[in-house]
Amino acid sequence: MNMLRGAITVMTPLLFAAAGGLFPALAGMLNIALEGLLLAGAFSSLAVFYFTGSFAAALAAAVFSSLVLSALHAFTALKLRANVFITGLAVNLFSGGLCIVLSGKLFNTRGVVSLDSAYHLPQIHIPLLRDIPLAGKLLSGHSLYVYGGWLLLLLIWLLIYKTPFGYRLRACEKHSEALNSLGIKPGFYRCAAFLISGLCCGIGGSFLSMNLGVFVPGMSAGKGWIALVVIFLGGRTPLGLFAAAFVFGLVEAFSNYTQGVWRIPADFILAFPYFFTLLAMIAVSVKAKQKRDM
Repeated sequence: MNMLRGAITVMTPLLFAAAGGLFPALAGMLNIALEGLLLAGAFSSLAVFYFTGSFAAALAAAVFSSLVLSALHAFTALKLRANVFITGLAVNLFSGGLCIVLSGKLFNTRGVVSLDSAYHLPQIHIPLLRDIPLAGKLLSGHSLYVYGGWLLLLLIWLLIYKTPFGYRLRACEKHSEALNSLGIKPGFYRCAAFLISGLCCGIGGSFLSMNLGVFVPGMSAGKGWIALVVIFLGGRTPLGLFAAAFVFGLVEAFSNYTQGVWRIPADFILAFPYFFTLLAMIAVSVKAKQKRDM
Protein backbone atom coordinates (compact mmCIF):
# COMPACT_ATOMS: atom_id res chain seq x y z
CA MET A 1 0.00 0.00 0.00
CA ASN A 2 2.86 2.39 0.85
CA MET A 3 4.41 1.70 -2.55
CA LEU A 4 1.14 2.53 -4.31
CA ARG A 5 0.83 5.78 -2.35
CA GLY A 6 4.41 6.56 -3.25
CA ALA A 7 3.62 5.92 -6.92
CA ILE A 8 0.76 8.43 -6.79
CA THR A 9 3.12 11.06 -5.37
CA VAL A 10 5.94 10.31 -7.80
CA MET A 11 3.67 10.35 -10.83
CA THR A 12 2.36 13.86 -10.08
CA PRO A 13 5.16 15.95 -11.67
CA LEU A 14 5.23 13.50 -14.58
CA LEU A 15 1.50 13.99 -15.01
CA PHE A 16 1.77 17.79 -15.12
CA ALA A 17 4.73 17.70 -17.53
CA ALA A 18 3.07 15.15 -19.82
CA ALA A 19 -0.21 17.10 -19.74
CA GLY A 20 1.67 20.20 -20.87
CA GLY A 21 3.62 18.34 -23.54
CA LEU A 22 0.43 16.78 -24.90
CA PHE A 23 -0.78 20.04 -26.47
CA PRO A 24 2.22 20.68 -28.76
CA ALA A 25 2.22 16.98 -29.66
CA LEU A 26 -1.40 17.19 -30.77
CA ALA A 27 -0.53 20.31 -32.77
CA GLY A 28 2.20 18.42 -34.61
CA MET A 29 5.22 19.77 -32.69
CA LEU A 30 7.25 18.02 -30.00
CA ASN A 31 8.18 20.15 -27.00
CA ILE A 32 11.47 18.81 -25.65
CA ALA A 33 11.89 21.78 -23.29
CA LEU A 34 9.77 20.15 -20.58
CA GLU A 35 12.83 19.43 -18.45
CA GLY A 36 13.89 23.06 -18.36
CA LEU A 37 10.35 24.24 -17.69
CA LEU A 38 10.09 21.93 -14.69
CA LEU A 39 13.38 23.24 -13.28
CA ALA A 40 12.31 26.85 -13.74
CA GLY A 41 9.06 26.21 -11.89
CA ALA A 42 10.83 24.33 -9.12
CA PHE A 43 13.41 27.04 -8.42
CA SER A 44 11.17 30.09 -8.76
CA SER A 45 8.41 28.67 -6.54
CA LEU A 46 10.77 27.77 -3.70
CA ALA A 47 12.68 31.05 -3.97
CA VAL A 48 9.52 33.14 -3.81
CA PHE A 49 8.12 31.08 -0.95
CA TYR A 50 11.42 31.52 0.92
CA PHE A 51 11.06 35.31 0.83
CA THR A 52 7.27 35.70 1.08
CA GLY A 53 5.96 32.61 2.85
CA SER A 54 2.99 32.72 0.48
CA PHE A 55 2.05 29.52 -1.30
CA ALA A 56 -0.09 31.43 -3.83
CA ALA A 57 2.82 33.73 -4.69
CA ALA A 58 5.14 30.73 -5.03
CA LEU A 59 2.77 28.97 -7.41
CA ALA A 60 2.26 32.15 -9.43
CA ALA A 61 6.04 32.61 -9.71
CA ALA A 62 6.47 29.03 -10.91
CA VAL A 63 3.82 29.46 -13.60
CA PHE A 64 5.16 32.87 -14.64
CA SER A 65 8.79 31.74 -15.02
CA SER A 66 7.80 28.67 -16.99
CA LEU A 67 5.44 30.71 -19.18
CA VAL A 68 8.23 33.19 -20.00
CA LEU A 69 10.52 30.39 -21.15
CA SER A 70 7.67 28.82 -23.14
CA ALA A 71 6.91 32.13 -24.82
CA LEU A 72 10.58 32.50 -25.74
CA HIS A 73 10.61 28.95 -27.09
CA ALA A 74 7.44 29.52 -29.13
CA PHE A 75 8.72 32.85 -30.50
CA THR A 76 12.02 31.42 -31.73
CA ALA A 77 10.48 28.23 -33.11
CA LEU A 78 7.31 29.63 -34.68
CA LYS A 79 8.10 33.27 -35.48
CA LEU A 80 11.83 33.09 -36.22
CA ARG A 81 11.52 29.62 -37.80
CA ALA A 82 14.34 28.15 -35.68
CA ASN A 83 14.58 24.39 -35.31
CA VAL A 84 12.15 23.43 -32.55
CA PHE A 85 14.48 20.76 -31.17
CA ILE A 86 17.47 23.09 -30.97
CA THR A 87 15.42 25.78 -29.24
CA GLY A 88 14.03 23.19 -26.84
CA LEU A 89 17.53 22.06 -25.90
CA ALA A 90 18.55 25.70 -25.49
CA VAL A 91 15.68 26.25 -23.04
CA ASN A 92 16.76 23.19 -21.04
CA LEU A 93 20.38 24.35 -20.81
CA PHE A 94 19.47 27.97 -20.14
CA SER A 95 17.03 27.08 -17.38
CA GLY A 96 19.44 24.79 -15.56
CA GLY A 97 22.25 27.32 -15.69
CA LEU A 98 20.07 30.29 -14.76
CA CYS A 99 18.78 28.53 -11.63
CA ILE A 100 22.34 28.04 -10.38
CA VAL A 101 23.33 31.64 -11.15
CA LEU A 102 20.26 33.07 -9.40
CA SER A 103 20.85 30.80 -6.43
CA GLY A 104 24.34 32.23 -6.07
CA LYS A 105 23.07 35.79 -6.28
CA LEU A 106 20.06 35.40 -3.99
CA PHE A 107 21.18 32.76 -1.48
CA ASN A 108 24.96 32.62 -1.89
CA THR A 109 24.81 28.89 -2.65
CA ARG A 110 25.74 26.73 -5.63
CA GLY A 111 22.18 25.94 -6.53
CA VAL A 112 20.81 24.38 -3.35
CA VAL A 113 17.96 26.26 -1.66
CA SER A 114 16.30 24.84 1.45
CA LEU A 115 13.32 25.87 3.54
CA ASP A 116 13.01 25.42 7.28
CA SER A 117 13.37 21.77 8.34
CA ALA A 118 9.88 21.88 9.90
CA TYR A 119 8.23 22.71 6.55
CA HIS A 120 5.70 20.18 5.24
CA LEU A 121 3.34 20.51 2.29
CA PRO A 122 -0.22 20.32 3.69
CA GLN A 123 -2.19 17.15 3.05
CA ILE A 124 -5.89 16.99 2.27
CA HIS A 125 -8.02 14.30 3.92
CA ILE A 126 -11.19 13.74 1.94
CA PRO A 127 -14.30 13.24 4.13
CA LEU A 128 -16.05 9.85 3.76
CA LEU A 129 -13.32 8.56 1.42
CA ARG A 130 -10.72 8.46 4.20
CA ASP A 131 -12.96 6.15 6.23
CA ILE A 132 -13.01 3.46 3.53
CA PRO A 133 -10.43 0.83 4.60
CA LEU A 134 -8.24 0.43 1.49
CA ALA A 135 -9.35 3.24 -0.82
CA GLY A 136 -9.10 5.80 1.96
CA LYS A 137 -5.53 4.90 2.77
CA LEU A 138 -4.58 4.94 -0.91
CA LEU A 139 -6.46 7.98 -2.23
CA SER A 140 -6.92 10.29 0.76
CA GLY A 141 -4.24 12.35 2.51
CA HIS A 142 -2.36 13.61 -0.55
CA SER A 143 -1.36 17.18 -1.31
CA LEU A 144 -3.40 19.64 -3.33
CA TYR A 145 -1.02 19.08 -6.26
CA VAL A 146 -2.06 15.42 -6.55
CA TYR A 147 -5.76 16.16 -6.73
CA GLY A 148 -5.09 19.17 -8.93
CA GLY A 149 -3.33 16.91 -11.42
CA TRP A 150 -6.36 14.62 -11.62
CA LEU A 151 -8.68 17.58 -12.09
CA LEU A 152 -6.34 18.97 -14.74
CA LEU A 153 -6.70 15.80 -16.83
CA LEU A 154 -10.48 16.14 -16.73
CA LEU A 155 -10.25 19.77 -17.86
CA ILE A 156 -7.83 18.80 -20.62
CA TRP A 157 -10.21 16.11 -21.86
CA LEU A 158 -13.02 18.65 -22.03
CA LEU A 159 -10.81 21.22 -23.75
CA ILE A 160 -9.45 18.83 -26.36
CA TYR A 161 -12.59 16.91 -27.26
CA LYS A 162 -15.48 19.22 -26.43
CA THR A 163 -14.41 22.70 -27.57
CA PRO A 164 -13.66 24.36 -30.92
CA PHE A 165 -10.16 25.12 -29.60
CA GLY A 166 -9.48 21.41 -29.18
CA TYR A 167 -10.78 20.52 -32.64
CA ARG A 168 -8.65 23.19 -34.29
CA LEU A 169 -5.59 22.30 -32.22
CA ARG A 170 -5.75 18.67 -33.32
CA ALA A 171 -6.27 19.75 -36.92
CA CYS A 172 -2.94 21.60 -36.85
CA GLU A 173 -1.01 18.34 -37.12
CA LYS A 174 -2.29 17.03 -40.45
CA HIS A 175 -4.81 19.57 -41.74
CA SER A 176 -3.10 22.92 -41.29
CA GLU A 177 -3.78 23.84 -44.92
CA ALA A 178 -7.50 23.28 -44.39
CA LEU A 179 -7.37 25.59 -41.37
CA ASN A 180 -5.63 28.26 -43.44
CA SER A 181 -8.31 27.99 -46.12
CA LEU A 182 -10.91 28.75 -43.44
CA GLY A 183 -9.01 31.80 -42.23
CA ILE A 184 -7.82 30.04 -39.06
CA LYS A 185 -4.13 30.46 -38.25
CA PRO A 186 -2.46 27.23 -37.08
CA GLY A 187 0.42 29.29 -35.68
CA PHE A 188 -1.88 30.79 -33.05
CA TYR A 189 -2.93 27.36 -31.77
CA ARG A 190 0.64 26.05 -31.79
CA CYS A 191 1.75 29.08 -29.80
CA ALA A 192 -1.11 28.50 -27.36
CA ALA A 193 -0.02 24.86 -27.07
CA PHE A 194 3.50 25.90 -26.00
CA LEU A 195 2.10 28.35 -23.46
CA ILE A 196 -0.15 25.66 -21.99
CA SER A 197 2.98 23.52 -21.70
CA GLY A 198 4.58 26.27 -19.67
CA LEU A 199 1.59 26.61 -17.38
CA CYS A 200 1.38 22.87 -16.63
CA CYS A 201 5.13 22.38 -16.24
CA GLY A 202 5.36 25.39 -13.93
CA ILE A 203 2.87 23.74 -11.57
CA GLY A 204 4.63 20.38 -11.87
CA GLY A 205 8.01 21.95 -11.16
CA SER A 206 6.56 23.74 -8.16
CA PHE A 207 5.48 20.38 -6.75
CA LEU A 208 9.01 18.99 -7.12
CA SER A 209 10.53 21.58 -4.80
CA MET A 210 7.60 22.45 -2.54
CA ASN A 211 6.93 18.80 -1.75
CA LEU A 212 10.48 18.39 -0.41
CA GLY A 213 11.04 21.92 0.83
CA VAL A 214 14.31 22.10 -1.08
CA PHE A 215 15.64 22.88 -4.55
CA VAL A 216 18.65 21.02 -5.90
CA PRO A 217 20.18 21.58 -9.36
CA GLY A 218 18.93 18.94 -11.75
CA MET A 219 16.24 17.78 -9.32
CA SER A 220 13.87 17.12 -12.22
CA ALA A 221 16.13 14.11 -12.86
CA GLY A 222 14.96 13.48 -16.40
CA LYS A 223 11.25 13.70 -15.64
CA GLY A 224 10.74 16.08 -18.55
CA TRP A 225 12.19 13.51 -20.91
CA ILE A 226 10.22 10.67 -19.34
CA ALA A 227 7.08 12.79 -19.75
CA LEU A 228 7.61 12.68 -23.52
CA VAL A 229 7.56 8.88 -23.35
CA VAL A 230 4.43 9.04 -21.17
CA ILE A 231 2.69 11.10 -23.86
CA PHE A 232 3.21 8.55 -26.61
CA LEU A 233 2.93 5.48 -24.38
CA GLY A 234 -0.43 6.86 -23.26
CA GLY A 235 -1.62 7.20 -26.83
CA ARG A 236 -1.74 11.02 -26.58
CA THR A 237 -4.99 10.90 -24.59
CA PRO A 238 -5.66 12.24 -21.06
CA LEU A 239 -6.67 8.84 -19.70
CA GLY A 240 -3.66 7.24 -21.33
CA LEU A 241 -1.41 9.85 -19.72
CA PHE A 242 -2.77 8.97 -16.30
CA ALA A 243 -2.20 5.24 -16.81
CA ALA A 244 1.30 5.65 -18.26
CA ALA A 245 2.34 8.16 -15.59
CA PHE A 246 1.13 5.80 -12.87
CA VAL A 247 3.17 2.94 -14.35
CA PHE A 248 6.32 5.08 -14.36
CA GLY A 249 5.52 6.32 -10.86
CA LEU A 250 5.15 2.74 -9.69
CA VAL A 251 8.50 1.80 -11.20
CA GLU A 252 10.26 4.70 -9.47
CA ALA A 253 8.49 4.01 -6.17
CA PHE A 254 9.58 0.38 -6.48
CA SER A 255 13.19 1.41 -7.05
CA ASN A 256 13.07 3.70 -4.00
CA TYR A 257 11.60 0.89 -1.89
CA THR A 258 14.17 -1.71 -2.93
CA GLN A 259 17.16 0.47 -2.00
CA GLY A 260 16.80 -0.51 1.64
CA VAL A 261 15.62 -4.08 1.04
CA TRP A 262 17.68 -5.72 -1.69
CA ARG A 263 21.43 -6.12 -1.64
CA ILE A 264 21.88 -4.60 -5.07
CA PRO A 265 24.24 -1.69 -5.90
CA ALA A 266 22.41 1.59 -5.40
CA ASP A 267 23.49 2.90 -8.81
CA PHE A 268 21.76 0.00 -10.52
CA ILE A 269 18.54 0.51 -8.54
CA LEU A 270 18.51 4.26 -9.26
CA ALA A 271 18.95 3.52 -12.97
CA PHE A 272 15.97 1.17 -13.04
CA PRO A 273 13.33 3.83 -13.91
CA TYR A 274 15.46 5.02 -16.85
CA PHE A 275 16.01 1.45 -18.01
CA PHE A 276 12.25 0.98 -17.94
CA THR A 277 11.90 4.23 -19.91
CA LEU A 278 14.23 2.83 -22.58
CA LEU A 279 12.15 -0.34 -22.82
CA ALA A 280 8.98 1.74 -23.08
CA MET A 281 10.49 3.82 -25.89
CA ILE A 282 11.40 0.65 -27.78
CA ALA A 283 7.87 -0.69 -27.30
CA VAL A 284 6.35 2.56 -28.59
CA SER A 285 8.65 2.51 -31.64
CA VAL A 286 7.81 -1.11 -32.45
CA LYS A 287 4.10 -0.42 -32.10
CA ALA A 288 4.35 2.65 -34.36
CA LYS A 289 6.27 0.66 -36.99
CA GLN A 290 3.68 -2.11 -36.96
CA LYS A 291 0.92 0.46 -37.41
CA ARG A 292 2.72 2.01 -40.39
CA ASP A 293 3.24 -1.41 -42.01
CA MET A 294 -0.44 -2.36 -41.75
